Amino acid sequence: MERPHAAFDTVTLERDGVRLIDQRRLPDEEVYVTCATAEATATAIRDMVVRGAPAIGITAAFGVVVEARRLAGTLGQATALAAALAPAVDLLAGTRPTAVNLFWALDRMRRVLGTATGPAATLVEHLEAEALEIWREDLAMCRAMGDHGAALLPDGCRVLTHCNAGGLATAGYGTALGVIRSAWRQGKLHSVLADETRPFLQGARLTAWELHKDAIPVTVITDNMAAWLMHQGKVDAVLVGADRVAANGDAANKIGTYGLALAARAHGIPFYVVFPTSTLDLTLPTGASIPIEERPTREVTHVGEKRLVPEGVPVHNPAFDVTPAALITALITERGVVSPPFGPGLDKLSVRS
Repeated sequence: MERPHAAFDTVTLERDGVRLIDQRRLPDEEVYVTCATAEATATAIRDMVVRGAPAIGITAAFGVVVEARRLAGTLGQATALAAALAPAVDLLAGTRPTAVNLFWALDRMRRVLGTATGPAATLVEHLEAEALEIWREDLAMCRAMGDHGAALLPDGCRVLTHCNAGGLATAGYGTALGVIRSAWRQGKLHSVLADETRPFLQGARLTAWELHKDAIPVTVITDNMAAWLMHQGKVDAVLVGADRVAANGDAANKIGTYGLALAARAHGIPFYVVFPTSTLDLTLPTGASIPIEERPTREVTHVGEKRLVPEGVPVHNPAFDVTPAALITALITERGVVSPPFGPGLDKLSVRS
């Protein structure tokens, strides 16, 4: 595999398994873990060793490959291997409900399983080729999104972003941060404001880590500072990623995104959502049908080992919200920029047609 980013690798397929940077331990430690089975890969996805919709899909596809390698030695025929892999695919599909890239990637792997003929080793080769193609496609899509999005930004732009839609969430370049990287490379970007993104702190821990490693000027702010900084004229554009986009352009992203969109609209600031077409779900007419994952309450009640919330007080921890299409200035994809009304443009972009 080529190295997608000079600073770090998010997810790679190695001979001994799926190699992941453990995002839970950033920014303090840059530690990599290897998952040698589908079960270990599923646990890594569920426990947020890896996160970000495109990266989750790639990791799941790689998880199918490592399980196929593990089982192929005891199963001589491809049809037997395909049948044995079905529970592993279902296990991986059950890890995170909101990010549609997970299901998109696993559907591609299922199609390969459906063509199983000949020896098991041949099926392993085909699965590996498909998984690596998913990885390469994501990297190419992110770079294309970066260039399309950078063209929308004014010179000297000060960008606000939320959560982490960077190399850590993709094959290595990023969706929203891909636009930031391209704009920086073109000399158009002045600086970045990164919301800390409670409760998992992906902005403070991950986005700031990524951009700092790339020497891109970044300042971390708490989530509740964003509207005030917009009011002060310190934000020129908001760039966020997405975990699922409905047919009408409603976009699910990390919790807190909807509030940013409202604040941006109130201050006349463009609000852009950046995502690959693998994140588009035309089976859902609106965002009202997007499933919202409820994460463990400990993510809210504790920071590290320190409890912040009194014992016995209930906690609600939805991981995502849905920003209505009416609040989005444009959708940025690898195939170009889609302007409102989004429905007709998104229909043309569908990778499922």
